[in-house]
Parts: sequence; structure tokens; C-alpha cells
Amino acid sequence: MTTLETAKRVLAGPHRRVLYAFAAAATILVAGAVIHPGFGSWTSLRTMLVLASFIGFVGAGQMLVVLVGGIDLSMPWVLNGAAIVLTTSSLGQSGRLPLAVALALGVGAAVGLANGLGVAWLGVPAVVMTLGMNGVLQGLSLGLSKGLTCGSCASYAPEPLRRLVVGRLFGVPSELLLWAGVALFVTVLLTLTTFGRRVYAVGNNPRAAFLAGVGVRGVTVVLYVLSGVFAALAGIMLVAYGGQPSLGLGDPYLFESIAAVVVGGVSILGGRGHYVGVVAGSVTLVAIVTLLQAERVPEYGRNVIYGLVILAILFTYGRERADD
Repeated sequence: MTTLETAKRVLAGPHRRVLYAFAAAATILVAGAVIHPGFGSWTSLRTMLVLASFIGFVGAGQMLVVLVGGIDLSMPWVLNGAAIVLTTSSLGQSGRLPLAVALALGVGAAVGLANGLGVAWLGVPAVVMTLGMNGVLQGLSLGLSKGLTCGSCASYAPEPLRRLVVGRLFGVPSELLLWAGVALFVTVLLTLTTFGRRVYAVGNNPRAAFLAGVGVRGVTVVLYVLSGVFAALAGIMLVAYGGQPSLGLGDPYLFESIAAVVVGGVSILGGRGHYVGVVAGSVTLVAIVTLLQAERVPEYGRNVIYGLVILAILFTYGRERADD
């Protein structure tokens, strides 16, 4: 097979949307570098990648449930709740860090399990189930914290965790290495394991997957558990990066996680998509916002342009699907 034939095969296959996602990210980065010379510097790129990593963490979980035709709207307060649990259980003490991390991830896993059981076993629509859980978590967080997340209780991230997240290894931020680890895990899980093949089978046709012997309900529950864990992980990373939690910390990441997944070429109907596309989608979203801020565009203008760019990318995907 010639190089040209190989290229045509890739462009005609499921990897085409991933290439589009990276092309969109590259276009915005190049445009920013032309308009603002410092935009393309390593310092600027490093900052944008770190910010994109937070979207990438929640985007990993969102992508997994979207692959089976679901959605997770509980992410904002899973993220926020995990951040609060981490700081209030550790009290800023290094010796309490392992238990605090386990508790924070446990919150995400427990919420994900509840979501998965509700969707897979009780037949509750994913939108209703996860939105309801988000409301429950918001109420619990506000009630237990009395609307406060910091103060004399020393609710700060322990120093070892902060050093791990904001530190560098050979000049590369540790946050990006952690994101690379997540990307590797998700990619291997979906492409090199039997479980991954079952995920795509369920996403493409749940009925056919069931008849082929796939445990559709079990796969769905596991994916929602992983979604909760990734949201909790994002909360841990954010609180370590910023030092302490704040109420509403996870609110911006609901739209951004869904947008990164869709811009990254994952089919919202399920059964199609790769995490490397979500990585590109996360970078694209951050690059758009950074460029608009550099241009001093007012917030309302940023929101309009931000939405239009996302819609333009999705329109491209729609045309591509219609041409198939």
C-alpha cells in the first residue's frame, strides 16, 4: 500500500475527526502567534496546556459515558465535592494526604456508581439521573460546609500534593505528565482491551451487543464510575493548583467537558471517538479563550465568538458525516 493510499484510508476512517480537531487547535494557535508574537512562546503554550489539562481530566470521564450514548451532568459538584473532601479531611497535613485522596476519589466513584445503577438498572434517563445527583451534591456541599470552604479550619491542600501538581520534571509541568498518564490509560483501555471493544459495541448498538453476550448494564455502570473518578481527580488537581477550594469551582467544567468531547470528534450518539481528539478539543477551547482575552474582547463578545467557533467546527463534522 502506497503512502498516498494509506493517507486516504486514514482520512476516510474513524481517525478523520481527530485530525480535524488537531487542525482546529493548530489553526487557532498559529493565528494567535501571528496576531500576538508572544502567544506562540513556550511559556504561553505551557500555560495553555496546563489549563487545558483540567478540561482534559473531566473530558476523559465525559467521553467514556458519551461513547455509550450517555452524559454526565453531575461533574461540577462531584469535582467541587471532591475538592472540599480533600481539604477538610487532610486539614493541610501531609500525613493525612493518602487518606484524603482516597476519600476524594471515593466520593467520585460512589456518585458514579449511583449514576450508573440509576441509568443502567433503573432505566432513569442519563440527563435526569446525573442532573439530579448534581443537585444532591450541591445541597450536601453547601449544607455541610455552611457555605464556607476555607477559614480557620486550615482547609488547604497539603504541601506535598501542591509540589507534585505545580512542580516540573525536566522543565515539563507535572500537571502535563499526569494528563499524559490519563491519556495513555484511556487510550489503552479503549483500543487495546476487551472492555474497550465492548464499550464501542454498546455505543454502536446496545441490543446487538447484548445479544452477542456483552454485559451492557455492567459496562455502563463501570463507565459512570470512571466518569465520577475522573471528575474527582480534576477536583484534586484544581485544589492542589490553586491551594484551596471554592464553591462553584466545577461549574465552568460542565460545558467545557461536553464541548471538548464534541469538538474532539466524539459522536454524541455514541460508538465513535478517541481520547486524543478530546485532548485536541481541550487545547482548542483554551486557545480560543486565551486569544480572545489577549484581544481584550469583552466577556459577552468572548461568549458569542466562543460559541460560534464551536458551532463552526461542529458544522464541519456534520458536513463530513453527510458526505460519508
